[in-house]
Amino acid sequence: MKTSFGLTLVIVAATAAMASPPRAHADDLIKLTIGQRGNWDTAITHLGTKAGIFKKNGIELEMVYTSGSGETLQPVIGDAVDAGLAVGTLGAIAAYAKGAPVRIIGAQATGAADYWYAKTSSPVKKLTDLTDKNTIAFSTNGSSTNSIVRAFIDEFKLKVKPMATGNPSSTLTAVMTDQVDVGWASPPFGLKEIEEGKTRVVARATESALVRGQTIRVIVANTDALAKRKDAIGRFMKGYREAIAYMYSDNPQVMKDYGEFAGVSEAVAKRVRDDFFPKPLVDPDEIHGLDGLMAEAVTLKFVPVPLTKEQVAELIQIVK
Repeated sequence: MKTSFGLTLVIVAATAAMASPPRAHADDLIKLTIGQRGNWDTAITHLGTKAGIFKKNGIELEMVYTSGSGETLQPVIGDAVDAGLAVGTLGAIAAYAKGAPVRIIGAQATGAADYWYAKTSSPVKKLTDLTDKNTIAFSTNGSSTNSIVRAFIDEFKLKVKPMATGNPSSTLTAVMTDQVDVGWASPPFGLKEIEEGKTRVVARATESALVRGQTIRVIVANTDALAKRKDAIGRFMKGYREAIAYMYSDNPQVMKDYGEFAGVSEAVAKRVRDDFFPKPLVDPDEIHGLDGLMAEAVTLKFVPVPLTKEQVAELIQIVK
């Protein structure tokens, strides 16, 4: 009986080991918040997951999409997620300056494909048509679209009233129901309405001199998560770079998967990439225009004074 019982225990133990491999051999789970579902530049993790790129690097992703930078950043600060994608650079700088446990681990967007639009029946055709009786949309406080709108106001000496309208879908509803005069969007969202003649472009983000050549959105990580899970986050960033390379390849599966993800045709998907998102825009390896960004952060009152060199070195820890 002892031999039989002992053999049974060995068999049960062996079966359990086969059914539940040790955690060391399992993929590491990285939890993410991501701004604006459906944009090309925020689809990197989705398309990389579909292609098996992150799994190849031993990473499993749990992705939660938000309406903008403010909603993306808060779970990172609260240690509910490991990292946040598409966080406004000025918002990240401001959070760090206030003592929040965040670090910038990569660039997310240098320059911007975002644009602002109005109904075709609106008298507003360009930014300088806006008056103190008009409103202009941005997503959430502290977001890159918030920074761009404030830059528009500063550079073009506008009296227009900024209004937080959330994601592109809710913003379009606000524009079409006259709750806001000028809405914001990022391709592919809104291209259909423009082609149908329902709306027209009023401005592109790059009309602001402050935006051109600057890294306006970043990838941030929780400070504690970065310290404790540096290897896993390093493999996540490796997968992120490989996913970008895949997205700009000639593989037809890319456009098929992105089209399904964004709810557009493969032809529109290709137009979004080729016409609005040059590959350098999503390069994660360098924060561009930092001096200008810091000056802008002070001018727009994100921070009272520029960060010191030591603070910048602590905040920006590109994971290469």
